[in-house]
Amino acid sequence: MQAKPPVAAPLSGPARAFLDFCRVEKGLAANSISSYHTDLKRLRSELPVPDADATAEHLSAYVQSLYNAGMSARSIARHVATLRNFYAFLAREGTIAKDPAELLTPPRQWSTLPKYLNREEVERLIAAPTDSKPTGVRDRAMLELLYATGLRVSELCALELSGVERQMGVLRVLGKGNKHRIVPFGESAGEALDRYLREARGALLRGQASPSVFVTARGQAMTRQAFWILLKGYGRKAGITARLTPHVVRHSFATHLVEGGADLRSVQVMLGHADISTTQVYTHVARRRLRDVVDQHHPRA
Repeated sequence: MQAKPPVAAPLSGPARAFLDFCRVEKGLAANSISSYHTDLKRLRSELPVPDADATAEHLSAYVQSLYNAGMSARSIARHVATLRNFYAFLAREGTIAKDPAELLTPPRQWSTLPKYLNREEVERLIAAPTDSKPTGVRDRAMLELLYATGLRVSELCALELSGVERQMGVLRVLGKGNKHRIVPFGESAGEALDRYLREARGALLRGQASPSVFVTARGQAMTRQAFWILLKGYGRKAGITARLTPHVVRHSFATHLVEGGADLRSVQVMLGHADISTTQVYTHVARRRLRDVVDQHHPRA
């Protein structure tokens, strides 16, 4: 007789309160809420005590069990972030007297540098769409804008006409946690966007109305899944053999900015990173640039 799989423990009251807080007051995206939900269910099922009664020792042992299970550093870092946010919330609310997660540290991430395209690859990728069709004009504009701004693919697909300030050359973007930011874009992306809005968007909508900038042939907003498929196809056409995702283009934007001399704080603002530590992955570029500066300009290099 086959054994039944273990039934996942239901969320505790404090965990449900935390998720409600994240959803209603912090306005976190559905994907973030889902990740927290998954992490807290696992915590509930593996802790030997109720989650609100956990001590620092309990949490350290729990994190160690994630390592022992062979979980990736990035996944463990996400779990640690969940624990820190959850227990900080309980401490603020007075549910617990002391935060047991405040000293938890995530594993070091990015042991390998994020993948990014060189400038020649970016040029080939952007030139890949055929501009004889409305869909090709749209895709060229999306690729130009993605590389010009470093937007997340979800932000690009959710972009609305009211968020485009063409004369100022900026986008008003709604990012993670319902936070708004202003992102500038260059003239090349602006011209591609102008052509799309002038020649292709109306042809795709066929008289329908939509607040979205980028729409499909059915008149609906472009989805990130659909754009991901398009991007992979254009990557193959451009001869890019490495795995290509919208995030690779985002990394390329940031890497090329830093290579050009941009400071990390400015890159942080444009990428919409809440913490500068997330942006510091690009310090490898800054260090390489310093090496080049010394080699080129120091008399004894």
